Amino acid sequence: MASQKAIDNAQRLRYIRALERFHNSVVSYLLNTPELTRTGYNKKIENSLKVLKRVQEISLYKGELQDLQKLVTKMIGFKDSDKDMDDIKEEILYSSNQLDKSKNARRYKKDKHTQSKYEDWE
Repeated sequence: MASQKAIDNAQRLRYIRALERFHNSVVSYLLNTPELTRTGYNKKIENSLKVLKRVQEISLYKGELQDLQKLVTKMIGFKDSDKDMDDIKEEILYSSNQLDKSKNARRYKKDKHTQSKYEDWE
């Protein structure tokens, strides 16, 4: 039998993947749809929510994952708001871009002084 820790980890990963799937589907809808409408956006959110509801919500502790969770709740909150679709698109895409930017900043680190790093070796 699997240990409780392994089960918790699997549930956590399943929840994270569901969040990412929701996020990616809504962002791709906003980017690739030529004529954005309120009803189309609401329908997309409803369909994406079906996948997200199947997974149990788990508390996340990592900063980027918490930001992703906040962005997904913001997307769901825009479903019933009376904001203009262009404003919604702009805000969601900006937040999504900032999230990707923070992920990439951690992944790629530029060495500032590559020459001075090896001076001690000579």
